[in-house]
Amino acid sequence: MPSTMSQPVAAPLTRAAIFLVVTINDGAEHEAAVKSLCADLSALQRAVGFRDLDGRLSCIMGIGSEAWDRLFGAPRPKELHPFREIKGKHHAVSTPGDLIFHIRAMRMDLCFELAALIMSRLGPAVATADEVHGFQYFDDRDLLGFVDGTENPVDQEALDATLIGDEDPAFAGGSYVIVQKYLHDLKAWEAVPVEQQEKIVGRTKLSDVELDDSVKPSYAHNALTVIEENGQELSIVRANMPFGEIGKGEFGTYFIGYARSPSRIERMLENMFIGRPPGNYDRLLDFSRAVTGTLFFIPTAGFLDTVAPPAAAPGPTGPAPEGESSTSLPDSGTDAAAAPESAPEPAPEAPAGSLGIGSLRKDPGAE
Repeated sequence: MPSTMSQPVAAPLTRAAIFLVVTINDGAEHEAAVKSLCADLSALQRAVGFRDLDGRLSCIMGIGSEAWDRLFGAPRPKELHPFREIKGKHHAVSTPGDLIFHIRAMRMDLCFELAALIMSRLGPAVATADEVHGFQYFDDRDLLGFVDGTENPVDQEALDATLIGDEDPAFAGGSYVIVQKYLHDLKAWEAVPVEQQEKIVGRTKLSDVELDDSVKPSYAHNALTVIEENGQELSIVRANMPFGEIGKGEFGTYFIGYARSPSRIERMLENMFIGRPPGNYDRLLDFSRAVTGTLFFIPTAGFLDTVAPPAAAPGPTGPAPEGESSTSLPDSGTDAAAAPESAPEPAPEAPAGSLGIGSLRKDPGAE
């Protein structure tokens, strides 16, 4: 399973990120527009990222359960399903979302330009369900004041935690992601003494040291999010980012967790919202409310690159060659030797209405 063919789900955190969740509008032409973008997404990313090679621009594209059926049909990833709402002391809602674009870089302008190009390219094919612009807050802290993602696995452990293996060989190298937008009641949180905040989170606030088990409550956030199976801890990779709008008084954390199986994250959420045992819920949820919830499959980069473009209507010279189809399922991208290398792609032209500048040429059709 060559990791080079996977999307960069285990990449280190950056200073900026944009999270775009969209729904696909009805119509075969809109589905065709999405499939056309799949094959060109890597070229769009290169065109923007080339402006600052140290900017670490990347874009991860994920596909929801219903969208997968519309775009690709069978076979489908074994564990792909809609996000399942959870009702306990607090509510983990399930909200619409067919596609997610997780765009990140060391500079927000790179994220913004790529997001603008993607949305311009999709045009009327999609409607925006949610858009969040995240930023690094000091030393990777959330707006509650605690370091976020301390226990993330790194290097090979991160790949092992996030990339599908032999359990679903047709989609090996892919991943799953669950995203939730949490809004914080910062006024109520700041009224809680720091010592009690630390017990709720399970770590010290200033030094980010995990509390000893002898003093850590069973309802602590980091106690309930530890999942074990056969004595082994099951990890996920979190790429959470803070966000906020001061004028609106809206502040929060955008949770985004990647795993080789969505059940890992679902078990964590059940512990948080229902409790372990039931009733022993995550007290952090008394101050942080989930307002979105969606689940996506992350295909390999090779899969996206080989999505078949929509079949063109027969021209004056006759019908399309026999055997060509716009609905065929592309190669999963897990066998790098199976597909010959293609010639380098030229920089794509900027779609009409985009913010294309610099190296992106103007679309002649835009005039």
